[in-house]
Amino acid sequence: MNYDLEERSGKFGETVIGLCKELRNDDINRPLINQIIKSATSIGANYMEANEGASTKDFRNKIKISQKEANETKHWIRMIAAANPEKKNQCRIIWQEAHELTLILATISRNSVKN
Repeated sequence: MNYDLEERSGKFGETVIGLCKELRNDDINRPLINQIIKSATSIGANYMEANEGASTKDFRNKIKISQKEANETKHWIRMIAAANPEKKNQCRIIWQEAHELTLILATISRNSVKN
């Protein structure tokens, strides 16, 4: 298991980009791809910004945004699976990783309030 969250969230974004490159370029997939690329790649970007936060409040805010983006990605991957049934297994794996990232980020967010 990889505990380097910066690397893990980066790899996650790369995995989503890889999946999106495999999808048909049609009227249904185009908006789904646009949305999931934004949310999935934003997870790592906001996590990296959090680590450079100017204050504890800034750190918490960026972690919370990262958590929300991970959660949103779960929705978009579900929609991609519905639009592309042949990708259902691949989407299930991506959904699970998005879920784990959501839980990890939620824990970081909760713990940052305690400290």
